[in-house]
Amino acid sequence: MDPRIEKLAEILVDYSVGVSKGDVVMVGTDVGGAPLAKAVYRRVMQRGGFPRLKVYMPEISRIYFEQASDEQIGTLLPIDLDEYKASQCLIRISAPANLAETANVEPAKLSARSRTMKPVSDYVMAGNVRWCGCNFPCNALAQKAEMSLEEYEDFVYGATNVDWAALSREQEAIKQLFDGGRQVHLIGEGTDLTFSIEDRPGVNCDGHYNMPDGEVFYSPVEDSAEGYITFSYPAIYMDREVEGVRLTFSQGKVVEARAAKNEEFLLKMLDTDPGARRIGEFGIGTNHGITKFTRDILFDEKIGGTIHLALGQSYPEAKGENDSAIHWDMIADLRRGGEIRVDDRTVQREGRFLK
Repeated sequence: MDPRIEKLAEILVDYSVGVSKGDVVMVGTDVGGAPLAKAVYRRVMQRGGFPRLKVYMPEISRIYFEQASDEQIGTLLPIDLDEYKASQCLIRISAPANLAETANVEPAKLSARSRTMKPVSDYVMAGNVRWCGCNFPCNALAQKAEMSLEEYEDFVYGATNVDWAALSREQEAIKQLFDGGRQVHLIGEGTDLTFSIEDRPGVNCDGHYNMPDGEVFYSPVEDSAEGYITFSYPAIYMDREVEGVRLTFSQGKVVEARAAKNEEFLLKMLDTDPGARRIGEFGIGTNHGITKFTRDILFDEKIGGTIHLALGQSYPEAKGENDSAIHWDMIADLRRGGEIRVDDRTVQREGRFLK
């Protein structure tokens, strides 16, 4: 086995979710993630935990949405939530066989199922389960990133198998630039947006929830966003790419939304519920080791010099109060002429923090 797989499994089990003796650990994986899943399973056993393996088969999601009645889409089975309540940790390994598996599913069905499953995501996001998600290199993800599989393997392990404790200290210093601030002002090409983070704590994302990691995020005050923002990269949600997204906010709510491609899908998702039109997260990418847009939000939102806004659900640990069935991250690149200001003090210019 590639020793980098063993190293990543060790990081996920020992550092990211911190498995202790007696912990029940749900290990969810696509079929293609089997090598990492086996290494994680072995490491959990070595730590004295009880791993439970859940394998996701190709085409099952497509079959589900093709066949499901409204009743089935709208039903949350007790076991759907109970399996999380029975677990202390969750490690989710993504290695999809087909990234377009649900590309032709009606958006209304996707959003309806998201609403149905919301109690599960609420339970996990409330801190009841120590969780972490990661990718395992596979041909589908390599192709999406426009790399060979070998290049993509080097890219992934170069971003994941690092000294996370050292990076955590660096990000804590960045967080201090925002903590205690009242208003954030984002300026860039097609962007002039303000919102409040007053009394909202920042969260240092240092490898405990996503792998790789590398961001600091806040949950803006829900009714505070004013202005407009243009996102630099395609906004991808449920395997749909929406290009050229520009959002205009008033009193915290999206009042105008445009896109060069798949605008209809964007508007459908914004109508999922009232919270889908408000900002649940403002994140600052800090990982300068991730330099290439890969069409994978796990990596792309961490690119150093970028920021991202997530429409929809906010995070309790950041004292966010926005409630929604969606959480859709969209990325703006500030490395060319962009600025971040906190209370009229410029803290970042062209993607680099000022000392």
